[in-house]
Amino acid sequence: MAGINKVILIGHLGADPEIRTIDSGRKVASLRLATTESYKNAQGERVEQTEWHSISYWGPIADVIEKYLKKGSQIYVEGRLRTRSYDDKDNIKRYVTEIVGQQMTMLGSRQGGGEGNSNGAASNYSKPAATTSAPVSVGEEPDDLPF
Repeated sequence: MAGINKVILIGHLGADPEIRTIDSGRKVASLRLATTESYKNAQGERVEQTEWHSISYWGPIADVIEKYLKKGSQIYVEGRLRTRSYDDKDNIKRYVTEIVGQQMTMLGSRQGGGEGNSNGAASNYSKPAATTSAPVSVGEEPDDLPF
């Protein structure tokens, strides 16, 4: 039986996306996403805990990310976990766990707020099963989200 590797996050970008083009000419967008949850500790005080996630999107969706997302943008992310290794400058092997994005929805306020697209509606972009990331639908209202 095959396993399932799926991550779903909603959070805010901690910095502008980094876009680069690799040797093959394919674009990749690298994002830092913050998710924050709050709870009350034993003393009844509200405590916030923020986790930072590294996310990469490959192919045409990188153009959408470059054009519309910036620091502070709120997005919905679906993807899969990937762990890779590299040797640092001192030849020490390091491991990185990141999310390879497969779907992204821009979330924004109706008041504009600088997030999402210009009219504040959510926009869905997802990766078709056997191709690179590409826009598949645009302009779905936030009420249509599956959560």
